[in-house]
Amino acid sequence: MSENFEADQNTDGANPDVRELSEVPAVEVISRAAVMLMSSAAEKLGLSDADPSSSPYLDLDEARRVITALAGLVTASVEYLGPHAGPIREGLQALQRAFREASSHPDEPGKGPGEKFTGPVY
Repeated sequence: MSENFEADQNTDGANPDVRELSEVPAVEVISRAAVMLMSSAAEKLGLSDADPSSSPYLDLDEARRVITALAGLVTASVEYLGPHAGPIREGLQALQRAFREASSHPDEPGKGPGEKFTGPVY
């Protein structure tokens, strides 16, 4: 068994699937960060469950923080995202709407998570 393990190892110890961060284009770093924030917000809104309102992961306070961070990232980097900007903005708006729907006392337009960066979402 140890023979197979040794045969699978690179002689220089490098993992061929790992890239140096300096080699990753900025748009990819920003896009990956946005996707991670979107996924986190969706989870904290309970959207991974069939009934989001009864999800054990539902946490609107945490969702507000993540959505606001996502809105700041998207707003600050929109000029660099090129063709990725539209889908990322649409995803952000969908999360902002989902937050409004999940809230028992929705924020007034312009006061919801991230809306100070994006403007009101209805």
